[in-house]
Amino acid sequence: MNKKDNNQTEEKVESAEIYAAKLSFIGSALSTLGDGLQTLAAGIALQELINATNDSQTSDQANQLEQIQIQLDYLTRKIESMERRSYGQF
Repeated sequence: MNKKDNNQTEEKVESAEIYAAKLSFIGSALSTLGDGLQTLAAGIALQELINATNDSQTSDQANQLEQIQIQLDYLTRKIESMERRSYGQF
């Protein structure tokens, strides 16, 4: 009987070790999956920041071009007005 009890105890210890190893494996797999998801999220966040920066720069450039166009229109009208006045003097 002593041998049976000893074999059962050894089997329980071995089963516990196998169970612990399986849990460790599953935990490692989940951790790796979590790291992958975290890396993916960081990449998406980085891309969004780059896009937001580019959009902001594009918007600033569009505003600058609009202001330049307004100034050019004003100067064109001013030159035309000056030309009309100088032609009227001759």
